[in-house]
Amino acid sequence: MILRRLFLASALLLAALPGARAEVLIIDALKSEPPNSPAGLERPRSGQTMEAVRARFGEPQQILGPVGEPPITRWVYQDFTVYFEGSRVIHSVLHRPHAP
Repeated sequence: MILRRLFLASALLLAALPGARAEVLIIDALKSEPPNSPAGLERPRSGQTMEAVRARFGEPQQILGPVGEPPITRWVYQDFTVYFEGSRVIHSVLHRPHAP
């Protein structure tokens, strides 16, 4: 019984370790993300309309959605993806290079 509890505790501890490492990597990636400015990599900001994004960045390479409630639509550009709720930007995410 004691051996079984020790094994279970060890397994739970080991299972938690990869998650802690992933959080550090995500934080490091966000810190290294280029600024959202003409000097960095300009991309749409929260609250902009679809019309404003299209006028500033052109036609997306791909349009996905709408999906869910509220409807979420994704516009995929070369360097980033824009997420819309209805017709307003809620977030833009940079594309990361794929690992070799």
